[in-house]
Amino acid sequence: MHNLKVVIVGSGIGGLTAGIALAQAGYQVEIYDRVGELRPAGAGISLWSNGVKVLNRLGLGDQISKCGGQMDQMQYRYCTGELLNHIDLYPLIETVGQRPYPVARRDLQRFLLEAFPGKIRLNSRCVGVEQDGQSVTAIFADGHRATGDLLIAADGIRSVLRSYVLEREVEPRYAGYVNWNGLVPASADLAPPNTWVIYVGEHKRAAMMPVSDNRFYFFFDVPLAKGTPIHPDGIRAELMEYFKGWAKPVQHLIQRLDPNQTNRIEIHDVGPLERFVRGRVALLGDAAHTTTPDLGQGGCQALEDAFVLANYLLSTDLGVEDALRRYEAERMERTSAVVLKARKRTDQIHGKDPAVTQQWYDQLRTEPPSAVTNAICKTILAGPLK
Repeated sequence: MHNLKVVIVGSGIGGLTAGIALAQAGYQVEIYDRVGELRPAGAGISLWSNGVKVLNRLGLGDQISKCGGQMDQMQYRYCTGELLNHIDLYPLIETVGQRPYPVARRDLQRFLLEAFPGKIRLNSRCVGVEQDGQSVTAIFADGHRATGDLLIAADGIRSVLRSYVLEREVEPRYAGYVNWNGLVPASADLAPPNTWVIYVGEHKRAAMMPVSDNRFYFFFDVPLAKGTPIHPDGIRAELMEYFKGWAKPVQHLIQRLDPNQTNRIEIHDVGPLERFVRGRVALLGDAAHTTTPDLGQGGCQALEDAFVLANYLLSTDLGVEDALRRYEAERMERTSAVVLKARKRTDQIHGKDPAVTQQWYDQLRTEPPSAVTNAICKTILAGPLK
């Protein structure tokens, strides 16, 4: 189809990537966001090869390779510092045909904004939708109305438009743990510069992975009850308490992080949902399938959504609603599997059943590195770009 006008609500990874792909297709694209200032959610993201391939197809391969970290290997270590497993990532790269890139979210957002040819209309809170057989209109709190041939709801985990598509409310599910994340200068006493190091133990994690400009993206995970208040002395004191006695690199990391630049997030997920589309309105990214970060696939799935949606709009002449139904069928199957796999992985890592988590620790000590890379490859190669 040609000469379409697309209205996108939400300017995160999925909304921006969809905007770029659809603008490249020759469509008129308008992006709206409720925020007054564009700030990325979280400090970093691991873009596995399936997500990178989408950016390559959009002509953004050079940008992601420049701002992505050189991650050649992974190490699992026990909280004492004991090496559990050392995993060379080259066999994975060779199998899937593309290296992964850990990236600072701000860097990713910057080059996506630069690649989108239009402007993002901020302070635009979508409060309603109207559609007929020929068009769809997004209605905003300030009275503005944006009419197009289709509406993409990329408005995140707390999506307003999801309730319109599903005709019911969906409350995100608490995954059972809190995540702290941020950026620190890379240093050899923290981790090797080309290595993602993950410390595990006590149903917790502490990890560092390389991003550009000689930095590490770090995160900590601790299973906690929903609503657990922050330590009265702040984030550093909180992490010192939860990770007391852990290996020296973890202690160094806690001392070097900037508490004012460290995010503290209660992790939730959404899905699987019974549909992604209602008429000319399509859910995309976290609005459709918020995934816990334990597979590193949340951002990648939003990128895949954008690619698949643009492809169906370009490759069918049976109308917008037909293209959206095809998008829905393909992406519901793929993303539902990822959401559930990530949820199972979350429970395994974070002690939902302590015996299962202990079994995982024991497995890390004995399994061949190929078992880890083969599992990651399977997830990557199930995507739309082989």
